[in-house]
Amino acid sequence: MAVFTPLSDDQVAEFLERYTVGSLQRLKGVPQGTENSTFFATTDQGEWVLTLFEQGEFEDLPFFVDLLDYLADHHLPVPGPVHDREGVALQRLAGRPALLFPRMPGSHPSAPNLAQCAELGDALGRLHVVSQQFDGTRPNPRDLTWLQQRHGEVLEFLSPDDQALMRAEIAHYREVFAERELPQGAIHGDLFRDNTLYDGDRLGGIIDFYNGCTGDLLFDLAIVINDWTSDEAGNIDRARYEAILGAYLAHRPLTATERERWPSMLRMTALRYWLSRLLVIHVDPPAHDITPHDPARFRTLLGRRLASGVPPLPTPAAR
Repeated sequence: MAVFTPLSDDQVAEFLERYTVGSLQRLKGVPQGTENSTFFATTDQGEWVLTLFEQGEFEDLPFFVDLLDYLADHHLPVPGPVHDREGVALQRLAGRPALLFPRMPGSHPSAPNLAQCAELGDALGRLHVVSQQFDGTRPNPRDLTWLQQRHGEVLEFLSPDDQALMRAEIAHYREVFAERELPQGAIHGDLFRDNTLYDGDRLGGIIDFYNGCTGDLLFDLAIVINDWTSDEAGNIDRARYEAILGAYLAHRPLTATERERWPSMLRMTALRYWLSRLLVIHVDPPAHDITPHDPARFRTLLGRRLASGVPPLPTPAAR
């Protein structure tokens, strides 16, 4: 359950008086999620999402607010936070930082079709073009430096073969990514299928930017490809791969250096999630009683990227 701080109808009705969003008619806790308390609030003027932040670096919240405002202003399918009557977005409720968002249409795609993949690639390409001009900064908390600093904490829980694999991969990344900086910008940092909403084939919204940061645009793209195009065995579905990348590249062609490092970035982002999930299980248990994600999924993805390589980058789709 993702409602860690319960709220009453009266609390939320009073909270909504700060805004011009109408009067509360119905409040419902959202069971999905692992970090924050989330509620759907229906008023006589529409539907809204109320989020209470339970953990994390609260000083980073202004970065998220500014980024979401910026992307919404640039007509990306992103829910910009609602500002109150005084123009303030970041609030407090029940002792927690709180944000209110318009509820975006649609549901999470469990098995995205090619049209949905192309929609995602198109939106991410446009997002990365404009995000390079965003002037907010937040270092990537899960970059190569983090991998180097934290991987030693899980080695004792791995088999000898997996220990050797993790060490060898990080050594490879240090060599490959040591020079020639990649294009940077604001990135989502966690753009899995369950962080999107689709109304049919139309992308209704990209949500949950709370891993957002400033980092390599290629890092963001690799996270998407690993999640959106991989089957249960970790193999890349070529049609989904080409649909996402073809639409993306129509907006932001990759540099020669990005193309060269693309296979290594897919491997590094797979290891990033393998390590983060191992840390949750063995080192940093979650603050709430939730079931951690299985690390084996990303160990499988890493193995397939090493064994099978990566399909060629497609020709960009016509705009």
